[in-house]
Amino acid sequence: MAAKKAAAKKRKPNAAFMKPLTPSAVLATVVGAKAMPRTEVTKKIWQYIKKNGLQDKKNKRMINADGNLGAVFGGKKQVSMFEMTKLVSKHLK
Repeated sequence: MAAKKAAAKKRKPNAAFMKPLTPSAVLATVVGAKAMPRTEVTKKIWQYIKKNGLQDKKNKRMINADGNLGAVFGGKKQVSMFEMTKLVSKHLK
């Protein structure tokens, strides 16, 4: 019985979630042009945000856009983490 529980806890990655997607030219300036899974795109965006200090100092859930991210965010100066994922998905094919 215990072995069954351990096997049930191990989740299989969703194949659609791991499918390589091609970033648009605008998004490629931040994450690179090669096709990668959505999870990798998110990871690279966060690396870019941290490297350039774009996370809002007072409200850590808000991301301040620089020139490159501003284009990805549709010209918005600041977006929430949740809105960011929605805006980034528009740039993936």
